[in-house]
Amino acid sequence: MSLKSVVFDVGNVLYGWDIRALYAKLIDDPARLDWFCSHVVTPEWHFQHDAGRPFAETSAELIAQYPAEADLIRAFGPRFNETVTGLVPGMAALVDRLTARGIPLYGITNFSGDFWPAFRATAPLFDHFQDIIVSGDERLTKPDPAIYQLALRRFGLAPREAIFIDDRAENVAAAAANGFVAHHFSDHDRLVADLVSLGLLNDS
Repeated sequence: MSLKSVVFDVGNVLYGWDIRALYAKLIDDPARLDWFCSHVVTPEWHFQHDAGRPFAETSAELIAQYPAEADLIRAFGPRFNETVTGLVPGMAALVDRLTARGIPLYGITNFSGDFWPAFRATAPLFDHFQDIIVSGDERLTKPDPAIYQLALRRFGLAPREAIFIDDRAENVAAAAANGFVAHHFSDHDRLVADLVSLGLLNDS
């Protein structure tokens, strides 16, 4: 089966993401910033949103645990877009190149259903995409095999018809085991070389 589509992860593949990007604006002391981002608002805590839990619930629980940090915790929801650090270098141009070649583009992202609409409104890059599976809406997260099987069905893809690109090794391995050619993303140039070798881009 020949490759015909590209499926992207979002965070740290297309757009940079870092909780500290928000809290560095709100916490002046570096030691306190380190503590807050490793003990209070952490990636592990945020993963609950990707899995479908609403921020109203998770923030109330965290405030109960860290009442002195209530204002900072509450800021995470309305200011979530400030954790997005911008497009990963070269990736907007790559999306343009694939679009120009008529390659169908899709996404599978671990992303909060609460936070996705406001982020999507700032990201015209996704106008090129035919569909994006958002984990928080589906209550399925990578690397659960079910999210990849859902993607094949919803995107109308047969096994091995699409390459999946993600920055996390466990997500890449799960994709490879569930019907995708898979690429472990590290940078634009290495990805382009892989897409050229697979016949999805011209070497130019």
